[in-house]
Amino acid sequence: MLAKGTPTSLKEARTATFPCALTIAGSDSGGNAGIQADLRAFHAYGLHGCTVLTALTAQNPRGVRAVHVAPPAFVAAQLDAVFEMYGVRALKTGMLATVDVIEVVAEKLAARPRVKKVIDPVMVATSGAKLLADDAAAALAERLLPLATVITPNLPEAEVLLGDEIGTAADVRLAAKTLARKFRCAVLVKGGHSSDGAAEDVLYDGRRFCSFTCPRVKEPVSTHGTGCTLAAAIAAGLALGTSLGDAVERAKNYVYEAIKFSYHIGQNCGVLGMPKRR
Repeated sequence: MLAKGTPTSLKEARTATFPCALTIAGSDSGGNAGIQADLRAFHAYGLHGCTVLTALTAQNPRGVRAVHVAPPAFVAAQLDAVFEMYGVRALKTGMLATVDVIEVVAEKLAARPRVKKVIDPVMVATSGAKLLADDAAAALAERLLPLATVITPNLPEAEVLLGDEIGTAADVRLAAKTLARKFRCAVLVKGGHSSDGAAEDVLYDGRRFCSFTCPRVKEPVSTHGTGCTLAAAIAAGLALGTSLGDAVERAKNYVYEAIKFSYHIGQNCGVLGMPKRR
């Protein structure tokens, strides 16, 4: 399905404004996560995707071998170039790596209050590799998270932001509400790291809770990049004018389908599938 407003004729193509979303994140050399996963999600939603690279990584599904962080001035230049010309309706952030990068991103995003912002507080890769410097968590919480429309921490990230352990379903709801009040934004706590049978995510938008549950895919070929993909899909929904709750629900289903239809692309290596256009 084409995005609302997508040109269907040559005349419309020359006069219409096409929906646009932005990802501010690191690059995955294997093409599974990061910027590459975000662009796949934007494309599936029928959106044009703009990119701001914060870091280059040498990685595959087994782990991150090396990271090269972009100079903050270059990150700022990319942001200026995108916002100067492109009608960005929504954005998502991923790997920001350092205090300096976080601060320049926060400064630029604070000047764009009308743009919907999905902040994924990426701290550690599933493989265990650190994607955020030790001294950067405080800067992330103080400078960037209060600018968010919604933040999307997984359980370990939520525990870091909360400063406490999350053990039960009641704890997850309390964590979402506490973080929402702390950062004055909606919070989606992702339950994918839970050991329970179903992957349940809990959204608190400042007024009410919504729960989103999908069955776990048995023995999936790949789950690498699911966090990036979910945040990007939420941003895509918001860019298309969807309400936050509906955007999360559609994104959750999109990720489920991507896992379900993941496929092999090398020896013991897989990638998330590409569901039909949303």
